[in-house]
Amino acid sequence: MISAQWAKASYSQKGMDNCVECRSAPGHGVLVRDTQHRRLGHLEFPVSEWEGFLRSLKQRKL
Repeated sequence: MISAQWAKASYSQKGMDNCVECRSAPGHGVLVRDTQHRRLGHLEFPVSEWEGFLRSLKQRKL
C-alpha cells in the first residue's frame, strides 16, 4: 500500500535524487513526482491504473 506521505522507491540508493516519489491521495488514486523537480507538480493515476502498472513490473521481475 502507498503511504499518505511522499516516499521514494525502495530501489533508490541513499543520497540519490534521480528517482520518483509516490503517495496515496484518497479519492484520487496515486500521485507520482520527480525528486529533482518537485516544484513542477505531480502526475495522478487512478488506483486501477497504478495496480496494473505494478502488476506489469512484477511480471517483468525488475
